[in-house]
Amino acid sequence: MGAQKKFRQGQILKVIASDAISSQDELRRRLHHLGMRVTQATLSRDLQELQLVKTASGYKPLAEEAPPLAALERALREFLTDLRPAQNLLVLKTPPGGAQPIARALDVERWKEISGTIAGDDTVLIITPSSRSRLIVQKRMEEMIR
Repeated sequence: MGAQKKFRQGQILKVIASDAISSQDELRRRLHHLGMRVTQATLSRDLQELQLVKTASGYKPLAEEAPPLAALERALREFLTDLRPAQNLLVLKTPPGGAQPIARALDVERWKEISGTIAGDDTVLIITPSSRSRLIVQKRMEEMIR
């Protein structure tokens, strides 16, 4: 890892530890005030490498001791407001800013029944190969939020 990247990632950790940062744009602006110009793509990669997840109270480190399933369960309980099946698709609704943490946690899980996810600001689209696979995913998620 280059010295510049290491320093930048250290600054990211410092900023999120001192204040609740609610968006990548807000983090980018804070880094700019510290004299660092960072593109959204670079910032996104840094957040992923640092294993930071967006929560209702800002970006936080993904607890290393917690298994990935705990992260998904936590994200679903914190952000999921509605779950809508549609043939082989599952649409998850969240408050604004809640889609990314759920999509990231799902991607980390690598469930064989999920072909892919697409996340916007308040919606996650889960694509499965069949209606049967969608039903399996839906039931697992419903069990997690009970």
